Amino acid sequence: MQQPRQTGATFTATRNQPTSGTGGAAHTYLNVGSFRFWFDGERWEWSDEVARMHGYEPGTVAPTTKLMLSHKHPDDREHVRDLLHHTLHSGESFSRRHRFVDTSGGVHEAIVVADRIVDDKSGAVRGTSGYYIDLTGTFDEARHESRQEVLDEALPDLFENRAAIEQAKGVMMAVYRVSPDQAFRALQWRSQETNIKLRTLAKQLIHEVGNLPPVSTAVRSQFDHLLLTIHEHIPPDNGR
Repeated sequence: MQQPRQTGATFTATRNQPTSGTGGAAHTYLNVGSFRFWFDGERWEWSDEVARMHGYEPGTVAPTTKLMLSHKHPDDREHVRDLLHHTLHSGESFSRRHRFVDTSGGVHEAIVVADRIVDDKSGAVRGTSGYYIDLTGTFDEARHESRQEVLDEALPDLFENRAAIEQAKGVMMAVYRVSPDQAFRALQWRSQETNIKLRTLAKQLIHEVGNLPPVSTAVRSQFDHLLLTIHEHIPPDNGR
């Protein structure tokens, strides 16, 4: 069997401190780590960063499904368990926003961005791989200066291509349920990782989103209802 290939994701460790090259600045304010989940035997692989997110020194623990679920926030655990069950039976990627608790009891808010691992020879889906993006503490003062440097560096592109970037941020906010600032940082991270300009990445994302399958009828119906009743939710002293 040939080495499985990963579609849309690479298993490369990222760091939460400055590094040389193009990717360092983003990691000073966005904690990112990579993982692999092999369906056969439910085998997990965590990068050093993901281990540290959960409170473990690298190499001191072997990740398992049981361990992974034990760290999920009690309010999210059943949801993640159902997602994992769906992933195993559908061959889809393990991607979702949820909370987990580290060994010291600290609660982390994270989004998991992943894609399938596909065998080159058979085309069979062997697993899923991608990134944990830890959004916890992204607003603290210790990281503000580094974050501001990245924003300042990106401002010319931001002003020149504001529409595309704002649209891309809107897509990220809707899909991952994150704030505008968190959505921008996630896009900035991918820009740094791939060494592609932020505006170019944003424009391509908007273009590709148009090719995704339409939302379900149920979601469309709920959005229709929201659109037609949203005026009823606005406080009397705000916009009337």
